[in-house]
Amino acid sequence: MDRLYNIFSQSVIAVKAFKLRTFFCLFSVALGIAAITIIVAATEGAYKKAYELVARFGPDSILIASGGDEARAIGRFDKTLTMDDVEAIKENFDTAYLVVPMSAMRGINISYRDKKHQTAVFGSTNDYSSVWTWPVVAGSDFTEDDVKGLRNVAIIGTYIAEQLFGSEDPIGKHIRVKNIPVEVVGVLAERGTTPMGSSLDDRIIIPITTLMRKLQNETKYVSTIRARFVDHERLAIRQLEIKQFLRARHNLRPSDPDDFRVITPQEVVKFLVAMTGSLTIFLGVAGVISLVVAGFVLANLFLLSVKERSKEIGIRRATGAKKSDILMQFLSEAVIITTAGGLLGFFLGYASSGLLKMVAEFEMHFSWKAFAAGLVLAWAVGVGFGLQPARKAANMNPIDAIRR
Repeated sequence: MDRLYNIFSQSVIAVKAFKLRTFFCLFSVALGIAAITIIVAATEGAYKKAYELVARFGPDSILIASGGDEARAIGRFDKTLTMDDVEAIKENFDTAYLVVPMSAMRGINISYRDKKHQTAVFGSTNDYSSVWTWPVVAGSDFTEDDVKGLRNVAIIGTYIAEQLFGSEDPIGKHIRVKNIPVEVVGVLAERGTTPMGSSLDDRIIIPITTLMRKLQNETKYVSTIRARFVDHERLAIRQLEIKQFLRARHNLRPSDPDDFRVITPQEVVKFLVAMTGSLTIFLGVAGVISLVVAGFVLANLFLLSVKERSKEIGIRRATGAKKSDILMQFLSEAVIITTAGGLLGFFLGYASSGLLKMVAEFEMHFSWKAFAAGLVLAWAVGVGFGLQPARKAANMNPIDAIRR
């Protein structure tokens, strides 16, 4: 134990003595570990955000959107879903306990007195808050009679409430939506932002009949249909059944592409993980390159240090130090430096994550995994690249070393 303690003490003294070598090795390792730390944090954050989105999206839900993937790829956003499709799904899928149509118009001017704002207006039924598990926290939801009667009523997001009403109670007030007077009957709970950074609370929901007839001059087509199923464990099967059912209703031939898209919670997860993947790959390559460069810097500086300290090594060998003692000392020095670099890299990664969140809107989640990954990689660099210089020092002939 005393021998190990002495070796460690000598290593600490050497690390302090060779300040320039220590600085270059430490800083190069820190940069690589910072990149690796951000990768682990970004990956964990992506999965954490994905599962939050699944919980918000609803594990028992599917979203059917108008227009197929091929049409969207060339910039066509055709409306292919109808109100009749909604009724047909309700009638033919017994396990669907909610089937809600939706349509949307974006960039709509709204105003209240002298305050103006541009937002998205969604049309839906009185089940909108239920189908999205999005409670109304002030006022009330609109009713089935509101939908049937094409009434000018609205539920607004918290962002709209702040922009138009400030501290004033919006319930019962009238706003103008594209020059149509609309009464605010409720305010939705705050939801925050999407993975892309846009506000979910910047929206107005009105009866879908009102939107279609009075704003869109539409009687048939809707943008999306959202359905929730009792047997959510069979959601993948329901997805296939919905596809087959709508293809038959839309008279599509086997060779024809789908003219709609069916989105499940699993596809939401895939999208977010794929979105994170490009940055993860970039940072991963940068991190690995940085660590390899750091390793070569450490190896070269330690080889130079072995030459500079040959007399010290010879004297220690001549006074009874074993080859293993010299080997352990140089490896200890390398590990001490890389451990310090790993710790510095973790804190650099943590500090720079704020900038990444601000620029790229990436969710970061730092945990013991990010810390452990950085530390293990730092030790690997220390042992892996410090071994050759340590062996060279240990294998020196004591007499030749003293003469140098």
